[in-house]
Amino acid sequence: MPSEFDLIQRYFLSDPRRDDVIEGIGDDGAVIRPPAGHDLVISVDTLIEGVHFPSGTQAASVGHKALAVNLSDLAAMGAEPAWATLSLALPQSDEAWLAGFSHGLRQLADRFYVSLIGGDLVRGPLAISIQVIGLLPHATAVCRHGARAGDFVFVTGSIGDAGLGLASMQGAWPLDGNGSVQYCLSRLNEPSPRVAAGVALRGLASAAIDVSDGLSADLKRMLAASGVGASIELTRIPLSAAARRLFGDSIDWDLVLTAGDDYELLFTVPATRADALCKRFDSLNLPITHIGYIEQQVGLRFMEDGVERTLELSAGYDHFAV
Repeated sequence: MPSEFDLIQRYFLSDPRRDDVIEGIGDDGAVIRPPAGHDLVISVDTLIEGVHFPSGTQAASVGHKALAVNLSDLAAMGAEPAWATLSLALPQSDEAWLAGFSHGLRQLADRFYVSLIGGDLVRGPLAISIQVIGLLPHATAVCRHGARAGDFVFVTGSIGDAGLGLASMQGAWPLDGNGSVQYCLSRLNEPSPRVAAGVALRGLASAAIDVSDGLSADLKRMLAASGVGASIELTRIPLSAAARRLFGDSIDWDLVLTAGDDYELLFTVPATRADALCKRFDSLNLPITHIGYIEQQVGLRFMEDGVERTLELSAGYDHFAV
């Protein structure tokens, strides 16, 4: 049976893909050399089997998602990813699973020029913790607390697909011939971190957050940090063609607004910068949608054709909710 050292060497050791990695995997710690004039942005997330990904999810998808959710946090702050560390707990040394996991992780890391520079491998219930470190020019970070009354509220991509994917795994929809369920499952299992979009927000967005726990819950966090409120027009919330096919004539707003795992960027922009924002995004091949406005009155209000609509929404995901 291979040792911990053997498994690390076989599945996670690779030549540093970045010149700023002085010492990577194989020593007691990593040594990196950040470029002058840049700030570091650091984030860490832990994924637990049965909580963050369903049991039986393909190992490559788990590897992809474990890194993607962290890159999404960097994207929300306008940072470009650079380095990552991995702490992995495995019930047993399943080399087939490790091969798939490391492949999915490495493919996404290569796509965003991220070097895995260290970590740990232990025996225990399946859990994955990844820390990512990103770079941005000094004092250009986009934070949650900058939204101001009058700002426009935007979101990238589409909302609700991942929630539909999870619902399909729980038996809500059978596999369909037009690929709608498959598309939503791909959004759940292999989300696309909006790194380029985050970089494009530098100097334009007043606040941003990634949609991980549901649009409603994450927007409330941004509003609380900024001390403001917002009105959101339901009919403007972008839904994919796949989602519209699955919903049919009755949109489940609770699922759309609270299911989470979309990993889109939700952000605010002063009205005077809205045109510049749209021009900057023209070259990114990623749609953005103006869904509402920041208001001085605290609280989150949902509107439909200009009339406030009362929705009984779930609270969004909370690890410690009873």
